[in-house]
Amino acid sequence: MSDVLLVHDLVERLTGWLPRLMPSGARRDALIAVLTERFGAADTPVTGADCVAIEQCAWTVSRHLALTFEPGGTGRPDTVSPGWPDPDPDVVRARAACVSQVRRLADGTCLISVDDLDAVSLAQPYLDAAFALAHGSARILLDLRANGGGDPATVAHIAGRLLGDTPTQLSEVVYPDRRRQWWTPALPSGTSLRQPVAVLVGPGTFSSGEALAYHLQARGRVAVVGETTPGAADHITPIRLAPTVLAYLPEAYVVDSITGTNWEGAGVVPDVVSPPDTVIETAVEALR
Repeated sequence: MSDVLLVHDLVERLTGWLPRLMPSGARRDALIAVLTERFGAADTPVTGADCVAIEQCAWTVSRHLALTFEPGGTGRPDTVSPGWPDPDPDVVRARAACVSQVRRLADGTCLISVDDLDAVSLAQPYLDAAFALAHGSARILLDLRANGGGDPATVAHIAGRLLGDTPTQLSEVVYPDRRRQWWTPALPSGTSLRQPVAVLVGPGTFSSGEALAYHLQARGRVAVVGETTPGAADHITPIRLAPTVLAYLPEAYVVDSITGTNWEGAGVVPDVVSPPDTVIETAVEALR
């Protein structure tokens, strides 16, 4: 039975990684404490249900921590953080960088749906094409309700198309050993859009999708319409804890340069609350 992964073994490995990944402070200490208290004595073999229970316990501190249970997994546990794998360009191109919809409504509104934030080096042509089609529209609805997150550089690129041609600082991301600022890019004069903008959000808006809505809302540029988002503000990185368990663990937190805080736990709260079936009509009316 020595090769059987027990729940307390899994949690010990997870909490052993947290001091290596997360910035020091009360949140890191609280995350280690809540997981150790809940699962430190659990001596049953790990199942998918256990991984879900560990996630849900962790979400009281870090809403972005996730575990994937792979019963047939054979990968070796990580001893150093491997970082994110490079994206597959063919996959990104096949899905048009998750720009799933660009259309004009009868009243001149331009609706743009972006369902994930692929690496900006691959996503930029598709995003630029979408926003080019918004020129001349009466107003813009940026639909992020299915946006699960992705590249912070893509957040900055989209934000720049709406905030102006001059670079604007969005945030600072705090790691244990460094800080990184995120700014919108400098754009040729007249590139950015000036129309009224509503950002549509809901339970499916997550991580960097939330970041985009939050940063735009904090700068008073948009009306956020829909339902409150889940509240996942930590940056995460993949770590294989065991052959059968791949973890996504927090390694940094975001500080918005306007609010001095972020949306962790609280989510992005809409300016105008609306159920999904009427959110487009509600957003158009809010902008009018």
